[in-house]
Amino acid sequence: MHLKSQIMDKAQMERSIHRMAHEIIEQNRGLAKICLVGIRSRGVPLAQRLSDYLRLIENQEVPVGMLDITLYRDDLSTIAHQPVIKGSQLDFEIEGSTIVLADDVLYTGRTVRAAIDALLDFGRPRQIQLAVLIDRGHRELPIKADYVGKNVPTSKEEIIKVEFEETDDRDSVSIFLA
Repeated sequence: MHLKSQIMDKAQMERSIHRMAHEIIEQNRGLAKICLVGIRSRGVPLAQRLSDYLRLIENQEVPVGMLDITLYRDDLSTIAHQPVIKGSQLDFEIEGSTIVLADDVLYTGRTVRAAIDALLDFGRPRQIQLAVLIDRGHRELPIKADYVGKNVPTSKEEIIKVEFEETDDRDSVSIFLA
């Protein structure tokens, strides 16, 4: 695997996430009953950063949860014989809330489908929205993000790598050739 190009640095990532926070406020006419849920693992720092910006903009706390979709994946048998379950943490009421699912990259849509299945086991939200830092296309399921940091058309041979300081000690988005 070798680096093709870096498509976002720390400043570009922060501007995109800040803009996405404004879009969440605008589309929902405020933050009433909004909860953010990050899909493990790199959706979690995205959800937390969105929450931080929402607090800065609206001076209102927005709860953040973590969702482990491991057991909901349709490719579970092919990824690991003994999958590692890290667990979900949703310390707020799902019923009647608007849940903004957050993930780093939207590709085929299968991760989002698994996340929706997992989320519905916790309750029935009023609405589920999707925020992704990168939308790279190549959908296999009819899933579309409500909030996108950057659209990056890619070939199927390319790999998008998102790094957050919280998980990788640096902020960047890069394209690699497999």
